[in-house]
Amino acid sequence: MRPILAAALACLAVSGCASLAPETPAPSNETKVAFDLIDGNPQVLLLKLNTIELTRKQLIDAGRTPRMVLTFRGEASYYTQTELHMVKETDRAEALQIRAKLKELKAASGIESLEQCNVPLASRKLKKEAIMSEVKLVPNGWIALMDYQQKGYAYIAP
Repeated sequence: MRPILAAALACLAVSGCASLAPETPAPSNETKVAFDLIDGNPQVLLLKLNTIELTRKQLIDAGRTPRMVLTFRGEASYYTQTELHMVKETDRAEALQIRAKLKELKAASGIESLEQCNVPLASRKLKKEAIMSEVKLVPNGWIALMDYQQKGYAYIAP
């Protein structure tokens, strides 16, 4: 019985009625990316946020649908806070610009989530209660990034 079934499938495949190869999914216009932001220099972090915004706009202009996640770990954690007392006085003007940029990005189409890793908060004496309302606290940023990668998100550490 097996040889007959195999011969029948082969005939159907050759005639175009059936295929032995699995179907390939149609190409997607979605571009899924998770950015891993760790910069403690506010000028560098702001430049990276502006470049992410530019990238988002360019994807949209190219007819693609961005699905972006921005994660904050390490020294970048100082800039997801509503309180600025832990930021150097000389960096506070840029910290306010970063805060404004994060609010702008959170409201932009294609930005799915802004996420702050809980791990670096205690060692930096940062309070999870002081995280901006636009930023979601996650238990472990590395695990969150791994989960995004398993869902098809590209990992970018600018």
